[in-house]
Amino acid sequence: MTWLAEFATRLADLEAAHLTRRRRVVVPEAGACMTVNGRSMLAFCSNDYLGLAGHPALKAAVHEAVDTYGVGSGASPMVSGYSAANAALEVELAEFVQLPRALYFYAGYATNASIVPALVGAGDAIFSDALNHACLIDGARLSKARIHRFDHGDLDALDAQLAAEPAHRKLIISDAVFSMDGDVARISTLLSLSERHDALLLLDDAHGFGVLGAQGRGALAAAGLTGAQASPRVLYMATLGKALGVAGAFVAGPDTLVEWLLQKTRSYTYATAAPALLAEALRAALRIVASDEGDRRRRHLQALVARLRDGLAPGADVAVDAAGWTLMPSATAIQPLVIGDNAASLRVMAGLQDAGLWVPAIRPPTVPVGSARLRIALSAAHQADEVDLLVRALRSLARVA
Repeated sequence: MTWLAEFATRLADLEAAHLTRRRRVVVPEAGACMTVNGRSMLAFCSNDYLGLAGHPALKAAVHEAVDTYGVGSGASPMVSGYSAANAALEVELAEFVQLPRALYFYAGYATNASIVPALVGAGDAIFSDALNHACLIDGARLSKARIHRFDHGDLDALDAQLAAEPAHRKLIISDAVFSMDGDVARISTLLSLSERHDALLLLDDAHGFGVLGAQGRGALAAAGLTGAQASPRVLYMATLGKALGVAGAFVAGPDTLVEWLLQKTRSYTYATAAPALLAEALRAALRIVASDEGDRRRRHLQALVARLRDGLAPGADVAVDAAGWTLMPSATAIQPLVIGDNAASLRVMAGLQDAGLWVPAIRPPTVPVGSARLRIALSAAHQADEVDLLVRALRSLARVA
């Protein structure tokens, strides 16, 4: 058998381990519903945390931008793709997160995968939380720096690793809100460690931006580390396809560091810029996030989080823990229900689908072996009775698990 023929065997191995992933054709509906492979489903799978993806103001901004700018951007931002809309968005993003300067990228994954190698290289050292997102992990690998991995949230271990590492340049990388567990990093302590050991700190706030902090300014603002309290050691990265409902990402921080990234980040220099129509949609989304409407949406989202957790708590009518499932501690829109076994998590997902509910089963390598789970994602687009419907369905499945 040639090595090319081995792919069929390897695919069969994935199927046998219940690790095959499948796409579904979806069409948005009103609220939190989607048509999934032709069937209307109530979805608890989207990162559209504030329910802005279909907002009329964003649609209007796109229509107007198409008339002004057309559809494509034409080239890299370094050539001819840096539109007036993109430039205005960078200024508004920096003002919103209360940091000196921002740089707008076309995609979140490409941002982290490229800015890490732009900051450190061979002979330098990276310190990475074990549960960081794949884009941070891949960026670390591409950098060729020494990588020190510390157990999730174990900042004493991080302190020891930093102290023992002789490299002149050290970079700590961490999610701000961890995408599969829903918990928030101890950002103030991470910053203290970076100061103690002369390191830079890169935070990925993909799941906190727009949701956490006053006016949704993000996890860094919630920790009180923006504006006058901003540190020259911190780079703040966030994506724009989640709470803001559009696409792309940005990095914000000190002018010198952002200028260095502008000069040296390959995914910025060599990729076609994001179209101006997306920048205009994002500008509209930022205005909503910072408004009274944004505050209402965040309060509604937090009420839904509390409602779900109360409904699935131990002592409830049929608590999910009786089935051996664990609702992980999380105060964010990400509510992970750990099932454990891959096949069992797929069965629970299928049972929910039979009830018209789409909640994705997340399996290794996205999460550690033995911790397959349902990743329940709540949105301001959900209603209280829809959360109650999910709770009842999970209780029913728990009875027969």
